[in-house]
Amino acid sequence: MANACILLLCVIVGSVVFVLKRIWDHLTRVPSVPKLQNTWWGPDEPTEGDSEIRPFRISISENVLSDLRHRLKNSRPLKPPLEGTKHEYGINPKLTKEIVDYWAEKYDWRKRELYLNQMPQFKTKIQGLDIHFIHVIPKVPEGHRIFPLLLLHGWPGSFREFYEIIPLLTSPKEGRDFVFEVIVPSLPGYGFSDPAVRSGMGAPQMAVVLKNLMLKLDRKKFFIQAGDWGSVIMSNMAIMFPEHVIAVHNNFCLDFSVKATLKRVLYGFWPSLVVDEKYKRLVYPTTTFFSNLIGATGYYHIQATKPETIGAALSDSPMGLAAYILEKFIDENGDLTKKFTMESLLDNVMIYWVTNSMTTAIRLYAQTYHKNVSSLHIDRIPIPVPTGYARFVNDAVYSPEALLKDKYPNLIHVSDLNGGHFAAMECPQTLASDLFDFTEKVLSLNENVLSS
Repeated sequence: MANACILLLCVIVGSVVFVLKRIWDHLTRVPSVPKLQNTWWGPDEPTEGDSEIRPFRISISENVLSDLRHRLKNSRPLKPPLEGTKHEYGINPKLTKEIVDYWAEKYDWRKRELYLNQMPQFKTKIQGLDIHFIHVIPKVPEGHRIFPLLLLHGWPGSFREFYEIIPLLTSPKEGRDFVFEVIVPSLPGYGFSDPAVRSGMGAPQMAVVLKNLMLKLDRKKFFIQAGDWGSVIMSNMAIMFPEHVIAVHNNFCLDFSVKATLKRVLYGFWPSLVVDEKYKRLVYPTTTFFSNLIGATGYYHIQATKPETIGAALSDSPMGLAAYILEKFIDENGDLTKKFTMESLLDNVMIYWVTNSMTTAIRLYAQTYHKNVSSLHIDRIPIPVPTGYARFVNDAVYSPEALLKDKYPNLIHVSDLNGGHFAAMECPQTLASDLFDFTEKVLSLNENVLSS
């Protein structure tokens, strides 16, 4: 009888182990790279390729600006904040009022329009969509190489994020024999780029559109730098089109796969194995990390499930739009304008307002997590090209290298830098220098990166 019980117990344990292993293998399996088609996303009938690239200048009608001034002047008074609170429940109403007052009385769009138009901008048709982009080709001394560089923004950012860094990337540096030719698109549905008119455009599909933009510009090999959603799209491009992507420089490396999450928990028992003592508070204890992450990403769940609902509110109220966007720019000390100017912040808000693009922008969340897109499981596929991680210590997530090795097997450069989520706006010199350093490492691996 005892032997029978032992045999039965062994069979049960073996079955459980077998089932758990099958589940683990399924959850950690690396899927094949998806082969996405050049889907037509525009409202008109599909046509043969349009080769035209048209110069573009921002010119907003006076009717739009008059309507905005009227709405700002007639914003309803906000309820006062709870006593003793700052931004625990979102942006403080007192700060919101300061923003609206500045916007209505001091911010001069016509001057800012001139500022924004200093960068050469263009539009061109890609898969039925009019895509807006900045394109700066540097003039360099003889002997300097020029590498194409695609800069990608995220939400709630825009092409405006890169105005401070573009001159740094396109100007020769002492001790460097290369500069970058910079292409900065507005993501489809953001700013002056058309949105898709039908469901299905998530991050992988945007990666196809932007790859096709680069090929249309005859840039068959290029670097990419990005953060936020731009980093997701960048990763998708590198996975699907490694023959075109030389290397990627990321200031928002993430891996929340099952394997990475389990590693994060297990390393919590020995955090010194994966993170320096001075940064341990950014990663551990695990419960605090996930609690803080959940507390900071309530907007994420709304936008991934009900973008049209929140979009209706944000498209109708400039005060609501400013509060919703600028809350994300408040730094770790509760300051808004210590690291950014009010003009630069409102430039970004204005791009959403004058194009009425908030709803179409946040659809990216819902579309990327739609079953037809999420079923591709592209987030499980490792990034095959050389990768650099500019790890800004005040960003939303700090990722130790040990948690990234599965997703970024060619992580050749990691640096800990002072700054936050919107690094290109906040500390352009720091980000630019790190990108140059990373590029030097890529060149040390292959000097002929454009011809290889």
